[in-house]
Amino acid sequence: MFRRSWMFLMVAAGMLLASPICAMAQESAAGGGHAAGVGLIGLGIGLGLGLAAFGCGMGQGKLAAAAMESIGRNPNSTNQLFVPMIIGLAFVESLTLYSLVMSFFLLGKM
Repeated sequence: MFRRSWMFLMVAAGMLLASPICAMAQESAAGGGHAAGVGLIGLGIGLGLGLAAFGCGMGQGKLAAAAMESIGRNPNSTNQLFVPMIIGLAFVESLTLYSLVMSFFLLGKM
């Protein structure tokens, strides 16, 4: 039980640190507040793109592996699996491109 709660706490802390919400924190009243926010925005961009690329890479690998395993078990189903596999890969890739567009929006705030 302790190990599970410790793991949950670590995952929650990692998600909080990787969250782009930190990049949108309110600036301080001092004149140098803009420079402090720029570093957090850059950190949010880098972590966000890295996590998106990792997740989409894992999803594409799993999707392709499942399709190839299915074709290996039943070679006659190649024509039936090809189009849905390509559509699924396009959807997974669109999530990465969405992350890239969001990072460009954050880059505009720098």
